[in-house]
Amino acid sequence: MEERLKPGIVARLLSPFTELFGLSRWVAYFVLIFVAAVVLLAVFWFFYSAPPRSLTITAGAPSSGFETNAFRYKQLLAKKGVTLKILSSQGSFENLQRLTNRSVSVDIGFVQSGIVGTNVNQMHEEDTHGLVSLGSIYNQPLIIFYRNTNVVSLLSEFKGKRIAVGPVGSGTRALSLELLRLNGIEPGANTALLDLEAEDAAKAMAEGRVEAVFLMGDSASTSLLRRLLQASDVKIFDVGQADAYVRRLTYLNKLTFPKGVIDFGKNIPARDVSLVGPTVELVAREKLHPALVDLVIEAAQEVHGTPGIFRRKNEFPAALEHDFPLSAEAVRYYKSGKKFLYGFLPFWLASVVNRVLVAFVPAVVLLIPALRMVPTLLRLRVKLQLYRWYRRLLALERDLRLHVQGKEELSTRLDSIERGVNHMKVPASSADQFYALRTNIELVREHLEQSAREQRNPS
Repeated sequence: MEERLKPGIVARLLSPFTELFGLSRWVAYFVLIFVAAVVLLAVFWFFYSAPPRSLTITAGAPSSGFETNAFRYKQLLAKKGVTLKILSSQGSFENLQRLTNRSVSVDIGFVQSGIVGTNVNQMHEEDTHGLVSLGSIYNQPLIIFYRNTNVVSLLSEFKGKRIAVGPVGSGTRALSLELLRLNGIEPGANTALLDLEAEDAAKAMAEGRVEAVFLMGDSASTSLLRRLLQASDVKIFDVGQADAYVRRLTYLNKLTFPKGVIDFGKNIPARDVSLVGPTVELVAREKLHPALVDLVIEAAQEVHGTPGIFRRKNEFPAALEHDFPLSAEAVRYYKSGKKFLYGFLPFWLASVVNRVLVAFVPAVVLLIPALRMVPTLLRLRVKLQLYRWYRRLLALERDLRLHVQGKEELSTRLDSIERGVNHMKVPASSADQFYALRTNIELVREHLEQSAREQRNPS
């Protein structure tokens, strides 16, 4: 049954081209295939260009600042119908490793500036090809705690001590080792550099097993930092050489921990404390869908646009480049905001409308002139054929008036013209011109016969 229907369907599809325009069957097939290819390409692009409904972010250690921010992103994206999958990690360096490893299914991640090109991790710019920044999202201070009856004013004073520098794979460890190296403290020397998790490091310091702890938000929770700041037997290291550090390590910023900001009543901290820290970037693979770029930056604005201890209101996210170039979509977003349709339509509806405009409108724009050109070219071809026979007919009529040939020779020529015209394949759209030519042939034949009668019967 299906085999009987198929030829009928194909014939009906071909009939406008074969009957109306007079196309040969193979040319009609070509036109039909071309139309089908354009339509299928538009349909394919409509579905292929749809933004995915899920994203994967590589965040930080459990309960760390990175992971806390990731969960806030997840809640905001869920309102737009996008699921955010969160992968725990040891911090910035592991996040960067995942982003550069194409076998790992991850789309975005938190990475502190300065990770690329340091002497510690041996990762260079060529290793990060294909990664882009969606903007800097906040300043992340490195906070150093220590237990000592005397105030420590230089990092070099920690030489020979037991120091927790953060777990392997964390940005905390990378920056800690870099700062210690600048002060002549290297791994493997008489100083014990311990790769402890934040909670383990805090516990070790409480038990007297370490003298100093380096902590940052990629591996430590806010509650842990607050607990250490409020501990009476723990001091916070004031980076008195902060100006020098930020000039030597250009990816660092000088930050100030204001006096009393943790507890006004207990005046914690008891004085302004100078700190240094990098900026955290939201890094993505460059093939991240443009619509999702808008959603992620919009979520970042809601999460990080509020004022905090180390940022002013609406200071972040910001279009600041550090280790990674800003994506073109991020540059567009920071300059002019969301795309037009996404500004007033729900996300998925705007996505559908946008894909219709991108996929089907160009297809229509291509098909309309292309299909209009087919009959135009056919009419031109038929006209040229008709004009060729008209030229021969005009030449015959001129010879008839001038008596250049005998009537029999002229009649033979006219028969040849008529046979040629009758064998023409003319589309229905040019039928009027075809029949006009045949009528004119009959008129010339009448003139020829009349001239022959006059020649036989002169008056």
